[in-house]
Amino acid sequence: MSVINLIKNAKSTAFSFEVLPPLKGTGIEGLWETIDTLAEYNPLYINITTHRSEYCYEDAGAGLWRRRWTKRRPGTVAVAAAIKNRYGVTPVPHIVCSGCDKEETEYALLDLQYLGITDLLVLRGDKAKHQRSFTPETDGWTHAIELQGQIERFNQGMFEDGSPMAHKPSEPFSYGVACYPEKHEEAPNMQTDLYWLARKVEQGAQYAVTQLFYDNKRYFDFVQRAKDAGINVPIIPGIKPLKRKAQLAVIPQTFKVDIPQELAQQVESCKDDREVEQVGVQWCIRQCRELMEHGVPSIHFYAMGATESIAQVAKEIYG
Repeated sequence: MSVINLIKNAKSTAFSFEVLPPLKGTGIEGLWETIDTLAEYNPLYINITTHRSEYCYEDAGAGLWRRRWTKRRPGTVAVAAAIKNRYGVTPVPHIVCSGCDKEETEYALLDLQYLGITDLLVLRGDKAKHQRSFTPETDGWTHAIELQGQIERFNQGMFEDGSPMAHKPSEPFSYGVACYPEKHEEAPNMQTDLYWLARKVEQGAQYAVTQLFYDNKRYFDFVQRAKDAGINVPIIPGIKPLKRKAQLAVIPQTFKVDIPQELAQQVESCKDDREVEQVGVQWCIRQCRELMEHGVPSIHFYAMGATESIAQVAKEIYG
């Protein structure tokens, strides 16, 4: 069953989370530990991120370093298949513009089709660390809405070179997209941001998942503005508990979101990060309960580095 139908058929606020593919060569056991920790709370689906290749530096000996272009977290499609096989949960691999050209995307779609995985999250993705601004690959896409177009053509049985498939996909891909309650960092204003979200929905997106946020009012205001703009798909709040005092500076810089003054003051008063973690958990529980009271269809958790905190939150609100 597709994510959109899972959400619509859920009798209460659904639970889902996002995981990272393992680092190259580290094995998959750590990923299983993360999922096992959260699986008891009955996730309706699990997202798997996609990471582009990056330059890395390795010791070449004699005091020299070698720069190498490598993909540190390969295997999104394989991990999605492994999750489906091991847990029987709907996997949602991310399909991104970043670091991919049209042919690579097409082969990823073919592999997913063969595996019977038909739910996606479609994103532009981040720029490479060495880039000042996002630059697409040669023969790649610049915007998520262009990537959606390729997926829609694939669903209709057409390859990107214009040739028809011998067999049109029997089950088309369905997908969600990202949205930003505090505005995408590259959007000049919220009106423009909402305009493009509306276009993504017109193109075929069935739901949207938000960037993480810590102020529910930002989410509620965004949902209302989206409705006013004619956007009527579910908007799923994306949540991640704070864990470390350093995140007071890192999160606003990285994700371009504000941390409410009340939360910031609570974190600043903590003696160590163990206390910060508990403040983050309690704030997250409060956020989630308020979101549930307002009838959100689902809550999506960003699990990277926060699995144990999310387990504490899930025990309180889903247990």
